[in-house]
Amino acid sequence: MSYHLYFNGQIAPLDTPLFQSNDLGLLRGYALFDYFRTYNGVPFRWDDYWQRFANSARLLKLPLPLSQAETAAILTELHQLSGQAEVAFRFVLTGGYAPDSVQVVQPNFLIRTEPLPVDNPAGRLQGIKVLPYEYVRDLPEIKSTNYVHMVLMADEMKRQQAADLLFHKKGEISELTRSNVFLFKGDTLITPDRHVLHGITRRTVMELAAPHFEVQVRPVLYDELLHADEAFTTSTTKWVMPIVQVGEHAIGQGGAGKRTLFLQELFDALIAKWGK
Repeated sequence: MSYHLYFNGQIAPLDTPLFQSNDLGLLRGYALFDYFRTYNGVPFRWDDYWQRFANSARLLKLPLPLSQAETAAILTELHQLSGQAEVAFRFVLTGGYAPDSVQVVQPNFLIRTEPLPVDNPAGRLQGIKVLPYEYVRDLPEIKSTNYVHMVLMADEMKRQQAADLLFHKKGEISELTRSNVFLFKGDTLITPDRHVLHGITRRTVMELAAPHFEVQVRPVLYDELLHADEAFTTSTTKWVMPIVQVGEHAIGQGGAGKRTLFLQELFDALIAKWGK
């Protein structure tokens, strides 16, 4: 048993060579992806992830090669082949092979089964540092494969012992390179509504928070974040991760806040019983 992939109708070992050199994802960066995982052997919020993937494809004008039901059957087979209780899935949809290097003819659809990401329990308890970075993603509702700014800044993040970049523009924050941003002002939970990818973990956390806090989804100023009582980020790999430092500026008391830790507990309880 080992990790496998699906590519255009075939299932093969994960290390199988695939793409021809005239794929638009390679030549033009014309590609999108999505990423999610199982809990208790069940894909987390599969309907939501599929809808987001389908929306990204629609916005890039790429027809989906398979239906949701057909794709779900492939996920089941890939999961069984892995022999693992829990796996991560990565979808990649490219513009496909283009004889003229421009026009989409037929997209290529790849599904990778991957080991779960390395956990970061220390980060969830102690919080992370992020670096401010002046940038807003093009077409932020599309989960594109373009992560050039994260890669360009990788050495600098390592040098400054930062976990990620915080995107901001004209005094307004949007997101991190791979996750959404929240802040607390008292018992009010606030998250940006513009220039962001609509994260599934983000949605889950807002649903969990609604019975306990006022939730505001609106433009958020960079200065608001610097003067927040607490801040955190959410994603498939980070779950609910406190942000305790932006550049050289400490957020709140410089540690994980009690409200953030409370939301961590709610999220942990949810995934512990997912699919049961």
